[in-house]
Amino acid sequence: MPDAMTIAIVDDEQDMRQSISQWLSLSGYNTETYSSAEEALKAITADYKGIVVSDIRMPGMDGMAFLKRLMSLDGALPVIMITGHGDVPMAVEALKVGAYDFLEKPFDPERMSDLARRATQARRLTLDNRQLRREL
Repeated sequence: MPDAMTIAIVDDEQDMRQSISQWLSLSGYNTETYSSAEEALKAITADYKGIVVSDIRMPGMDGMAFLKRLMSLDGALPVIMITGHGDVPMAVEALKVGAYDFLEKPFDPERMSDLARRATQARRLTLDNRQLRREL
């Protein structure tokens, strides 16, 4: 098991949510799935013990607006953005806003697992550092 971190998967397409969740679960991660950014924001707090994988194009609050909300909540939260309609300017914008990385659909599941591993390690370090600072 890579760690006890949770990966929140936010995508309006049920098949995509399920396939990402299944792959990451098989890779040893705990996953939570959300069909909208609004639904995910109810569960994700400033010291969320995990990372977020979010689609960019969704009805209601889109992935870029969601990313901005997450960054204002916790600027150190790793957010991996995914899209089936990716383009270079969109990827650059997502990274400027604070995305951890950007994947274009269809993506290699091994690449997703590798990104999740690196992002959860980074998240663990951030949360551990915050805890240490509180104890001082």
